[in-house]
Amino acid sequence: MERPVDSEIKDFRHLKTEVQDRNFCGKCGGCVSFCSAGNLGALGVDPEGMPVLVDESKCLQCGICYMICPNTYDLDEEVKKKTNWEAPIGQIKDLASAQTTNPVVAGRCTDGGVVTSLLIYLLDNHLIDGALVSRSDGPFHRSPMLATTGEEIVSAAGSHYDESFSVGHLGSHYSTYSFTMYELRKLKAKLIDRVALVGTPCQIHTIRKMQVLGVIPSDVIKYTFGLFCMENFSFDDLQIHPLGKKYGFEVGQIAKVNVKEDFSACLKDGRVIHIPFADVDSIARPPCLVCLDFSAEFSDISFGGLGSPDGYSTVLIRSEKGRWIYRSGLAAGYIRERKYGSVQKAREVWMHQRSLITDFTQKKRMRARRRRTLMGCPVPLSQIP
Repeated sequence: MERPVDSEIKDFRHLKTEVQDRNFCGKCGGCVSFCSAGNLGALGVDPEGMPVLVDESKCLQCGICYMICPNTYDLDEEVKKKTNWEAPIGQIKDLASAQTTNPVVAGRCTDGGVVTSLLIYLLDNHLIDGALVSRSDGPFHRSPMLATTGEEIVSAAGSHYDESFSVGHLGSHYSTYSFTMYELRKLKAKLIDRVALVGTPCQIHTIRKMQVLGVIPSDVIKYTFGLFCMENFSFDDLQIHPLGKKYGFEVGQIAKVNVKEDFSACLKDGRVIHIPFADVDSIARPPCLVCLDFSAEFSDISFGGLGSPDGYSTVLIRSEKGRWIYRSGLAAGYIRERKYGSVQKAREVWMHQRSLITDFTQKKRMRARRRRTLMGCPVPLSQIP
């Protein structure tokens, strides 16, 4: 892509001013992954996971770090064209509720385990060398990993406490966001060139921007699995205490969490605490509050629990590649679809699911527009579907 001759090339310094200083940076890691994989070495990461300029002399001022950031609008039209995006929530080739047929996966997963089972299908059939996923260290902490075996993929399923987890290990700070993209920069050294990426909307957005430009290491990402995401959470003990007091729980009582129509905390004693998003916005990561994408609109397949009963995943197929993966996994018996009594009932559920996803998307967009306007950087009209 060429810029107009008289346009200013924006580099990492502009990214810091326009994104980081406004607290918009989601720490997706795209900028650092590109700079590291290309052996440029200008960018690094501070202890908090924030991209930083570590060696200005190595910066080529090429502007790619700025362009591939999901919180800038560069390349968005090119990404929409690449993914055949359609208003209002991206391309939809099919929509279904499904669940894993693997009892081990079903026992660990938060919803229907479809993401895990499709990754295992791809790995079993030698269609990928590995998957970039996030593994739960507890309900409020996830860490990235490159899974290259079925066992490793299964270990990343769900949001349960691991035996090794302790609040003391995490200190008093918790985050449900995983810095998965930082693992991307290591793949070239491992000679792995066929990878499925499971990521949040912002991470998928960055990958698509990188693929539009044809920059490494995005070339190794063959399949993109997007996750429905209203918001991720980042907080400390002082911030969670008022919520716990209001709803009658403590952090140590939580076995797992889920985000569907609301924020659900499943306690060890069997209780499920439902908290409206309005109450948990106070512990949401600030960049999530300015994000416009709920359903990972640029992925091959999007997944979430919204619109499906417990034990099932909502699967939104967006590309021909995504449809092939889903249908192949279904035919091979790795997953099964929810059955309905009639075609009419199936269509009613389909329409309800689509309506819910659209509604949540509009709520997230409205929240982002309000917050960006308050920050003095309103969303351009060209970005409003």
